Amino acid sequence: MRRLLPLIGTPGSHPGGRSALTCRFRCGDACFHEVPNTSDNAYVGDVIAGAIGRRSMMRAAAVVTVATATGAAVVGTGAQDAQAAQGVDGGAAARTGHTVDQAARGLRFSPVAPNTADAVTVPGGYGQNVVIRWGEPILRGAPAFDPEHQTAKAQAGQFGYNNDFLALLPLPGERGRQLLVANHEYTDEVLMFRGYDPANPTREQVEVAWAAHGLSAVVVEEDRRTGRLTAVTRHALNRRVTATTEFRLTGPAAGSDLLKTSADPTGRKVLGTLNNCSGGTTPWGTTLHGEENFNQYFANASRDTDKRYGLGTGATERKWERFDKRFDVAQEPNESHRFGYVVEFDPYDPSSRPRKHTALGRFKHEAATVRLTDDGRPVVYTGDDERFDYFYKFVGSKRMRHGSSRSVREHNLSLLDEGTLYVARLTGDSPAADIDGSGKLPADGEFDGSGEWIPLATATARGAVSHVDGMTAEEVLVFTRLAGDKVGATKMDRPEDIQPSPHTGKVYVVLTNNTNRGKAGSAGADEANPRNANKHGHILELTERRGRAEATTFGWSLFLVAGDPADPATYFAGFPKDRVSPISCPDNVAFDPHGNLWISTDGNQLGSHDGLLGVATKGERRGELKQFLTVPTGAETCGPIIQDRRVLVAVQHPGEIDGASVEKPASTWPDGPGKIVRPAVVSVWRTDGCDIGV
Repeated sequence: MRRLLPLIGTPGSHPGGRSALTCRFRCGDACFHEVPNTSDNAYVGDVIAGAIGRRSMMRAAAVVTVATATGAAVVGTGAQDAQAAQGVDGGAAARTGHTVDQAARGLRFSPVAPNTADAVTVPGGYGQNVVIRWGEPILRGAPAFDPEHQTAKAQAGQFGYNNDFLALLPLPGERGRQLLVANHEYTDEVLMFRGYDPANPTREQVEVAWAAHGLSAVVVEEDRRTGRLTAVTRHALNRRVTATTEFRLTGPAAGSDLLKTSADPTGRKVLGTLNNCSGGTTPWGTTLHGEENFNQYFANASRDTDKRYGLGTGATERKWERFDKRFDVAQEPNESHRFGYVVEFDPYDPSSRPRKHTALGRFKHEAATVRLTDDGRPVVYTGDDERFDYFYKFVGSKRMRHGSSRSVREHNLSLLDEGTLYVARLTGDSPAADIDGSGKLPADGEFDGSGEWIPLATATARGAVSHVDGMTAEEVLVFTRLAGDKVGATKMDRPEDIQPSPHTGKVYVVLTNNTNRGKAGSAGADEANPRNANKHGHILELTERRGRAEATTFGWSLFLVAGDPADPATYFAGFPKDRVSPISCPDNVAFDPHGNLWISTDGNQLGSHDGLLGVATKGERRGELKQFLTVPTGAETCGPIIQDRRVLVAVQHPGEIDGASVEKPASTWPDGPGKIVRPAVVSVWRTDGCDIGV
């Protein structure tokens, strides 16, 4: 059986700064298991090491102290107010000789200081409120949240747990309203149930957890006087999707023998979606959701393919296999093959059945972001969030249609079932001898390279073709990691969110961290991942050939190497390092209307709480990085949405600190002492009614 980590220790004692509690419940102790990828493919990490030193020497100013603003705590009093801390203008600008007005447009605010406040901390002059919390009723007939008497029936009508990806969609004809869609990545039963016994969960607790996973759609309404957003309960478009909702498997692997089970001999329908992390919105009005650490829900695995996906050989943490045999690989060997896909959800049709798109491959999808080719075909970028794994691109072959008729929507819902799936291979421009993992400047003085998209499989209306020797198309799409191994894809440091810029077309690939880089038995440094024992992460900038989304080659360069700016190994696109905020473990990203990239963090290794930062990607202030907010104790910043007048974040797993429980909470957010800790969505706005950061 798998060893369970004790609930002891200190924050930062686990990889990526996560607590043991986070490691157990979110990803099944992935960092304490053997790395699933044991192939001989080149390791991208070393490429960037030289890059950092090279460009820093050529373009960055001397390292001084990091500019931060002072802060003061403010506790909200209304039922919808978060506990807050607001930064105060002044000190940072004076120390750096840099005023707020001089910053890149969209980033003109005093940066929030790194801190450990048990609050959402925002800049001076900004307000905030909690939009919706775990357990708030959103469907007709759902009861008010009662943490002492939770039931699966109640939870199925209430907002789910651990909100991650967020999307805000327009609601034509409903002035001042938008449709909020949220992922619910995982449950943390120790923080949900009083007296929870991890060795002996009850059926009711398990069924509540099933209902707390999945997705929520809820209409939200704006108060134009204050900027506050509130949920509209019991709206006709409000919806919950859970671990027991019926999904449709689509694409070339649907119906394969690899996907058939005793409950579904057709291999075309599956119950539920699990561990939805980040996602994306589509130009045709749907949302995409990436099933990430699905492996942790399945017990008693034994096959080599299971090992490549990180499935355990014994019991699971949650013990769901005791209550449904589909979570026991020994009894249902194909059930786990039905998770690890990109899910498509139509939030405008409450009767629609969500889809899992097999053409986009099966792995730990962190995100799925979409742009169109010049002729209207979809291109989807997605990362596999695992140490030494890969990132991918899908290029569709069918064009999007415009309109809102049922036939148009059905056509557009099929766009991700036909096309070609690719995996990335990166090559550095420096000789291997120049890359030693120390950050030493290579002889060519550059830190960039070229790359190619290697085709894995192509799906058409008539069937699918594999481009990988020794694997059928169905095998490629169900065991996509093995296909990447075979074609020599480049090993990365946990590829997470990938975002194409709507302003420049450049693509930003977020690598969160990889403390195993360079260790004995693990791949060493190369020219695309910056440091050995990479605990802070980095971001690559890709330029597709001729700026075409469907191109099969690209150039890449180092955009940002995270960490303390006083560390010579860090790099901020050449911007002076005495004028940036520190950053550690970048995760989800989003663009604002001005073309700045906003970065949420997960697992800060610099001793302060996770947060949200904005960085300029173009112009003379390219690389200017400023912290906009931080989240409470134990929490992660997720799902950023940056609008003209509002920023939304999902505050995930607050209070998730080793040793914490309902009886011994590590956080009192968002409702104060004596109340159960609850993940929630927070809205932030300028109190003077002006646009964010201008």
